[in-house]
Amino acid sequence: MLQSALTPLHYVYLIGVICILFVMILRKDTPIICIGFLFLLGIVGTNSVIGGIQTIFKAILYAGKEFMEIIATIALVTAFSKCLMDLGSDKLLMAPMAKVMKTPAITWWILGITMLISSLFLWPSPSVALLGTIMLPFAVKAGLKPLAAAMAINLFGHGIGLSYDFVIQGAPAISASSAGISTGELLSVGRPLFIVMGVTTVVVAFLLNRKSLASNELQIRSAAPQPKKQDFGKAALLLAVITPIAFLLDVFFMILLDLKGGDATSIVAGTAVFLMCFGAISAFGKKSLEKVTDYVTDGFLFAIKIFAPVIIIGAFFFLGGEGISSILGEQYQSGILNDWAIWLANNTPLNKYVTALIELLIGALTGLDGSGFSGLPLTGSLAQTFGSAVDASVPILAALGQIGAVFVGGGTIVPWGIIPVAAICNVDPLELARKNIVPVFIGFAVTLITAFFLLS
Repeated sequence: MLQSALTPLHYVYLIGVICILFVMILRKDTPIICIGFLFLLGIVGTNSVIGGIQTIFKAILYAGKEFMEIIATIALVTAFSKCLMDLGSDKLLMAPMAKVMKTPAITWWILGITMLISSLFLWPSPSVALLGTIMLPFAVKAGLKPLAAAMAINLFGHGIGLSYDFVIQGAPAISASSAGISTGELLSVGRPLFIVMGVTTVVVAFLLNRKSLASNELQIRSAAPQPKKQDFGKAALLLAVITPIAFLLDVFFMILLDLKGGDATSIVAGTAVFLMCFGAISAFGKKSLEKVTDYVTDGFLFAIKIFAPVIIIGAFFFLGGEGISSILGEQYQSGILNDWAIWLANNTPLNKYVTALIELLIGALTGLDGSGFSGLPLTGSLAQTFGSAVDASVPILAALGQIGAVFVGGGTIVPWGIIPVAAICNVDPLELARKNIVPVFIGFAVTLITAFFLLS
C-alpha cells in the first residue's frame, strides 16, 4: 500500500482548505485568507518567518505563470470581440444563428452539445475561445442568461468532454497507464459511469435553470421587438464572412496537425489577433494603430480584472499539487493534497463499496488544485491496488477516480479552474462554481450508486 507521512505542514494546509471553503460558502472573498495561510505554510515549510514572507510572493508568481496562457487567451479573444462589436460584425454573425436559437431552452442544449463535440476533438480550452467568440453572442441574443450559458459550456465541455475523452484520450490514457490496464478497457468498462455522470449533471442543471429559461422566453415573446434595419460597412461585412471561415480552418488544421492543449489554444488566440488587426485596418485605416492599441488594452484590463483574485487563490492551491517544489523548495516532491489522499486510502477499512467511495473522494480531493489531471496517476494506481485487495473491477474504480478529479478540478467546481468560461461569459467564477455544485454532486451520487451495482 502507498505510504505518506503527515507533518504539521499538512495539518496547516488542511485547516486552510477548510477555512477557504467555509468563507466561499458565506459568499465572501477569500484572497486575504489565502495570503494568511501562504504565510503560515511558508513559516512551517521553511522554518523561517522570512521564508513565510517569501512564500507569499513565490506562490503568487508561480500561479501567475501557470495562468498566463489563459490570461493572454482571454485578453486577446476579448480584444477581438470588441473589434467585432465596434464594426457591427457581431450582429451580422448573429443573423443566421437567430433562426436556430429561437428559445433560451433550445439555445442551452445547442450551446452545450456544440461545446461537447468541439471539446472531444479540440479539448475544452480552445473550444471555449471559439464558442465564446462565435456562439455566445447568439445565445445571449436568444435570451439565454450568461450564467446559464456558462453552466452549459462548463458541464458539457470541462465535465463530460474532458472526463469521457474517448477521441483524444488524454485523461483516460493517464488513468489507464497508472492502473495497469489499457485505455480501451477503461473507456469500455467505465462507459456506463461516464454516461450516467454526464447525463445526470446536464439534466439536473437544465431543470434547475428551467424556470429562468421559461421566464426569459416569455419576456422575449411579449416584447417582440421589431428588428431595426441597419446599414453595415464593407469592413463589417468582410469581417463577418472571414471570421467563421478562419476559425473553421483552425479546426481543420488542429485535426490535420494533431494540435492539442496549449498548441490548439494558441492557434485560436493567434487567429483572433490577426482578425482583430484585419478588421481595424479595413474599417479605420490610419486610425487602426490607435484602435488596435485600445482593443488590446481593453482586453488585458478585462482579463487581469477577472484573474487578479484567482491568482491569489490559485497560489494557495498550487501547493496541493506539483507546484510545491517550485514554491517551497526541491525538498518537497509530493503535493500536500496528494499526501492527504494517500493517507485517506491507507486509513479506511476496505471493501468493494468503500473503495468505490474512496476513489471518488480522492479524485475530488486531488482536483482541488484546479488541474483535474494532476491526481490521475494517484487515482489510477490506487484503483489497481484497491482492485487487487478487494477483488473489484480496476477499470470501474479508475473511472470513478477520473470522474471525481476531472469534474472538480477540470473546470466545473473550483473557481480557480473555471476562469476561462467565467471570463468569456462575463460572469463571477464563484457564482458559477456555486451553480455547478448541485448538479455535479447529484451526478456524483447517482454515478456512485451505479458503480455499486456494477461492482456487486
